[in-house]
Amino acid sequence: MQLLGRKKVQMVGVDLSSSAVKVLQLSGNQDNIKVDRYAVEPLPANAVSDNSIAEVDLVSAAINKAFNRAGIKNIGAATAVSGSAVITKIIQMPAELSEEDLEIQLEQDATQYIPYPIEEVSLDFCVLGPVDNNPELNNVLIASSRSENVDILIEAFGGAGIPLEVVDVEAFAVERCFNEIKGKYGIEDDEVVALFDIGASTTIMHAMHKSTGIYSREQSFGGSQLTEEIMQRYGLSYEEAGLAKRQGGLPESYESEVLQGFKDTVVQQVSRALQFFFSATEFGNVDRILLGGGCAAITDLDILVEEQIGVPTAIVDSVATFNVSSKVKKEALEADSPAMMTVVGLAMRNFD
Repeated sequence: MQLLGRKKVQMVGVDLSSSAVKVLQLSGNQDNIKVDRYAVEPLPANAVSDNSIAEVDLVSAAINKAFNRAGIKNIGAATAVSGSAVITKIIQMPAELSEEDLEIQLEQDATQYIPYPIEEVSLDFCVLGPVDNNPELNNVLIASSRSENVDILIEAFGGAGIPLEVVDVEAFAVERCFNEIKGKYGIEDDEVVALFDIGASTTIMHAMHKSTGIYSREQSFGGSQLTEEIMQRYGLSYEEAGLAKRQGGLPESYESEVLQGFKDTVVQQVSRALQFFFSATEFGNVDRILLGGGCAAITDLDILVEEQIGVPTAIVDSVATFNVSSKVKKEALEADSPAMMTVVGLAMRNFD
């Protein structure tokens, strides 16, 4: 199983988060991409926990339902592992090496780059191009993950009857999506952009500069904390609280007593993540903040972040540059768009 997937095959993007399976099929070419089919299928609680599949059968069933709901048949999938499960490194190798020789050499030298025995990992590489001022060497990106992380994905997709063609790295998929949409926001290449994916249980900050991800950090925080607060405050089950959070029907006091406090906590988490970024890198500021993930749908969250942190802030529209098939419910797609960065990046592998 390839981690980066150098082979060229048609694939559907599939994002397995802690709360849902998202599938997306794109068609066309790099200059004219169309959303053909998409679906979001909720996952049972704890089917995916801590970025790892805990209940394979439940995940397989959800993948199968998502494909059926989208009407996607007879095509393989590209999915991703989270950054915490992957080790990546850029090394220099002789440009004269063929792909086969490069693969042999990397497997022989693997212990220099990864802290696990080679038989316990899935390892892949991608040639990025010549080293500056030294055309005899190529920059080569290597990515490795424990084989168990990849094997359980193969098992889950196999159980759904879907061929898993490629396991990508989540941060690379997000980078691909960012580079597709940044023009819509007028983002210049030299800007430093903090891209937040605020999901159900995890918030990930990706820092982008010159079309490349330069930093990524996960923290345990997400929309499930708001759901749990609604449960406790109003005596609802987790499922009822999640539904009320999305569709409304809560008391008038909800906005001031519950939601505002959660929004303030989001701002604190964003500020904290930025401080970690500044302390870990050469950068002392960001030019722009983009908010994605399910929590980005909270009304006026971008306005609050911009006011409190003092950086221009917007909500991510992951499908902003795409045409949409008449088979797809456009309103539902637009509502889900902030949470689709990873699945968009995976589906765009067809245009690499």
